[in-house]
Amino acid sequence: MKLGKFLASAGIGSRRHCKDLVSSGKVSVNHKIAESPGMQIDPKNDIIEVDGVQVSYNPDAKKIYILLNKLPGYLSACVDSRGVPTIMDLLPHTGERLFPVGRLDKDTEGLLIVTNDGDLAYKLTHPKHKIDKTYLAWVEGIPSESSLEKMRQGLELEDGMTAPADVEIVNFTDHISRRNTSGISTCLKIVIHEGKKRQIKRMCYAIGHKVLKLRRIQIGTINLGDLKPGKYRYLTQEEVESLKNISS
Repeated sequence: MKLGKFLASAGIGSRRHCKDLVSSGKVSVNHKIAESPGMQIDPKNDIIEVDGVQVSYNPDAKKIYILLNKLPGYLSACVDSRGVPTIMDLLPHTGERLFPVGRLDKDTEGLLIVTNDGDLAYKLTHPKHKIDKTYLAWVEGIPSESSLEKMRQGLELEDGMTAPADVEIVNFTDHISRRNTSGISTCLKIVIHEGKKRQIKRMCYAIGHKVLKLRRIQIGTINLGDLKPGKYRYLTQEEVESLKNISS
C-alpha cells in the first residue's frame, strides 16, 4: 500500500493533507523520514509515525460521515494550539479520528462534511473530479452584468486562472458597513468546482466587490436543507453512495 493512501485510510486527513505532511517531513517509516507519499509500505509490519506518534490502522473501522452547518468563528481544523474553537467543538465524540473534507475560512459558515474516509475526501476535493460546490455570497454594492460575466468566463488571480463559474443574482438588501454607513448589498449564488484558497472572496474582490458574508450551501448532491447553524447530522447511506457515485 502507498504511504499516502495508508495515512488517509487511517483517518489522518485527506490524501492532499497527508501528502503535505510527508512533504514537510512530519511522517516517518520505521523511524526514518518518509521521502514520498507514493512509497510502498507494509501496514502490518512497518512502523508509521506522524509527528512522532505511531499511527494505528484498522481496515475494518467503521466509516463515519457527518454533515455540519458550520458557525462563523470556528476553524475548519481538528485542534488549535491557540485555543480558538474548532469544528470539533460542534461535533459528537465518535472514538474515531475525523477530519473536515476541505476547509471553510474561520468567518465563513455553512456546509462542511466531516469524515474518516480519506478516499472519499480526496475525490470530493481534488479539482480533477470537478465536484460542484455552491455558495451564497453577500457582496457590497451591485455587480454589473459584465462583471458577473467575467466570473462566468474565468478570472485571472495571483495563482492562475479560475475555471468558469456559474453566477446569478439572488436578491438585494440594505446593509450597515463597519464605518456605520448604509448601502446596498447583493446576494450572489456562485457554483465552482475548484478549491483555491479563499477563492470566492478573491473572485468577488477581483470584480470590485467585497464579500460581507459567505455561506456554503451544497457539495455535489448534498445540501444543508433545514439543518440549523451549529448543528450536525449523519449522512444517510443513500447520500454517501450518491457522493461516491458522482466522484467516481
